Amino acid sequence: MTIKDKLKECMKEGKKGERHKGLREIEPSMKIAQGHISKAIHNLNAIDTFHENGYSDWSASAAFYCLYHCLLAIISKNGFESRNQSCTFALVENMIENREISLTKEELKEIFDKDVTKDLSHSNKILDIRENMQYSIKTALEEKEFQFLKQRTKFLFDKLRKEVEK
Repeated sequence: MTIKDKLKECMKEGKKGERHKGLREIEPSMKIAQGHISKAIHNLNAIDTFHENGYSDWSASAAFYCLYHCLLAIISKNGFESRNQSCTFALVENMIENREISLTKEELKEIFDKDVTKDLSHSNKILDIRENMQYSIKTALEEKEFQFLKQRTKFLFDKLRKEVEK
């Protein structure tokens, strides 16, 4: 399915009432965007809190949702609401292709990657670390892996936040 086809499907789903599972056009809103950035900061801080309290497996989810809320901020600023992760990622990928934002496709793939054939246990993409921690029986990240996750999340957070503030 092409990105354009995915977006059409997502917009159709977005018309299905208040509890839709797609994309919906809204009035562009810096207020909503700033709310998502606040939530992203909350999740960014949770990365360390989970680690310090012995729950670094949850740090991976906090990292993912930190970045996801940044993406929601970007689309809110641009007049969209999403209630579906794959729709959010398709819209952001479309924005990248249209040169509306400076995020690269490779950076987006660190947060979301459609390639389901890869080995999660040897990947350093934030999405893969999160999925590996969420679906495995591991309860802690190795320190090196945690430090990489934290550093990379902060880098992407800063880049995405600048997109919102443009």
